[in-house]
Amino acid sequence: MDAIARQWNAVRPDLDTVPMTAYGRIYRISRAMGDRVEKEYREYGINRGEFDVLATLRRSGDPYTLSPSRLSATLMLTTGGMTGRLDRLERAGLLTRNPDPHDRRGLRITLTERGLGLVDEAVTAGVRVQSAVLGSALTPAEADELNALLRKVLSAHE
Repeated sequence: MDAIARQWNAVRPDLDTVPMTAYGRIYRISRAMGDRVEKEYREYGINRGEFDVLATLRRSGDPYTLSPSRLSATLMLTTGGMTGRLDRLERAGLLTRNPDPHDRRGLRITLTERGLGLVDEAVTAGVRVQSAVLGSALTPAEADELNALLRKVLSAHE
């Protein structure tokens, strides 16, 4: 990123390249960590999108169940985009679709015991990778400071 900024500064000294390099670094870190975490999830037979479904159900708390529309809204997916993920996860025995006891037209998506165990193992593996990379570069106080600064930038855009 510094080399790119130097090149731009040489041909366009009027440009402030700080935002370019900051967002470029965030993007590159995101891609690299996403790839590393995705590799961890593959060890459990799931991809990142499928992990997101399982993790959303897990975070919802016991009984780990949500309606398809709530699940789609949380993951910012269309119901059509969600269907393929649910089909695959259901075939793998990681979740079930059941009638909603409070709405005859509705469904409830629920983690199975197997799904609960798998997502707990996968999230632990993913966080372990993230912690190792962050901990190799920053002290705990620096990691907290970075998180606070990123939260501040993100909140300005949401």
